[in-house]
Amino acid sequence: MNTDIAVVGAGIVGTLIAREIGRRDPAARVVVLDRDAAGSGASRRSAGLHFPRGASARVRDMSAYSEAYYARLAEEDPGAPIHPLAMTIIADAGSADAVREAYLPSAKLAEAFGTGRQDVAVPPGGLAWTVQGGHYAEVGALAARLAPPGVREGVAVTAVRPGDDAVRLSLSTGEELVAGRVVLAPGPWTGDPAWSELLAPLEIKIKRVVALHVDEPVEAADPCVVMHDEDAFLLPLRHRGDWLFSYTCQEWDADPGAAAPALRPNHLREAQAVLERYAPELAGRCTSGRVFCDAYTPDRQPAVRALDAAGRIVFAGGANGSGYRLGPAIAAEAVDLLDAKGL
Repeated sequence: MNTDIAVVGAGIVGTLIAREIGRRDPAARVVVLDRDAAGSGASRRSAGLHFPRGASARVRDMSAYSEAYYARLAEEDPGAPIHPLAMTIIADAGSADAVREAYLPSAKLAEAFGTGRQDVAVPPGGLAWTVQGGHYAEVGALAARLAPPGVREGVAVTAVRPGDDAVRLSLSTGEELVAGRVVLAPGPWTGDPAWSELLAPLEIKIKRVVALHVDEPVEAADPCVVMHDEDAFLLPLRHRGDWLFSYTCQEWDADPGAAAPALRPNHLREAQAVLERYAPELAGRCTSGRVFCDAYTPDRQPAVRALDAAGRIVFAGGANGSGYRLGPAIAAEAVDLLDAKGL
């Protein structure tokens, strides 16, 4: 079986890459493969929060690009599971300059006197701002919606063999796929034996990602509240009718291939300790959640680069928990590399 380009991974990043290839070259033959179903894995468990900020100039540029991309997508496809929402940022007064630097001009950062929720307070010595341009998406559903017809689900890549004229992929079905070029978008499966040697120089690590459901009704005007200093947020999931509280879990070397991880007592304790500072009434209402993992780079910026001398294998990932938020920009950079080789 031959194709022009194979995209390995049908999460949000892989499906956006396939979509971008099709936009630039509708005649290109593209095969998308995933060991599971399109939109499963990290995408299905993602909070899907977009807020217009970045910790570096490159990430701010990527955030701006992706914000514009999703705005166009929502306009072109009103049925896409993308939900605009108001947003409030809380930070210690000493972090005010960092907040102003991180957020884009499009955010129209404006000082606020509260969070927009009576049960979520600004701590003593803290400041609050309103932000425009926020939204969240049902990421797994969106990835499945964007996946091209004929995506090969339930097909794992077991070996990647680059050559001078093509890349040969061994598949779990016993087939061999010969592709002119390959884009690896494996999400947290960076340690898979099929490509771990190729990715070793990137020094990517896998970290646990945990978010708790908060048993509290959602009102139409409820904002997302971002705790800037803790890198945490309280997100109203309007499509579900409850809240999601995401905090920064510091468990490293997680294994995405293990059985679906369950919420553990330490996750509850860690999350509640953060939430109690801002919303003690809500902290005790966290009883379930989402547990998975994501790929983190040493510099906390997405990695998009060619992995072989011929430039036939491109890696796109290491999104550091921002695969949805930065996905369109990651896809554009990946396809730019393909363009450089004659897409």
